Amino acid sequence: MKLDKETVEKLAHLARLEFSEEEKEAMVGDMDKILAFVEKLSELDLKGVDPLVYLTEEENVLRKDEIKTEVSKADALRNAPDKDSDYFRVPKVMRGEE
Repeated sequence: MKLDKETVEKLAHLARLEFSEEEKEAMVGDMDKILAFVEKLSELDLKGVDPLVYLTEEENVLRKDEIKTEVSKADALRNAPDKDSDYFRVPKVMRGEE
């Protein structure tokens, strides 16, 4: 597949990118190289090769989810810019229908 400047312009529009004329020409060359590489990969015999799902054989070590009190309520509220006796006060973020 051969790319042209118009295809790069369409892709740039879809990706919300802007290129100068020189950058567009450079992108045509770079994208042609990428497509040539992908086409070269299609020449490989991959029968019996499992797809790569994970990059390593390692597994995450998960900890038990336990409830802990790391910071007391009083300590948490102490540095709050706006609070009442029990809660943080924050600006309203949801509005009802107007």
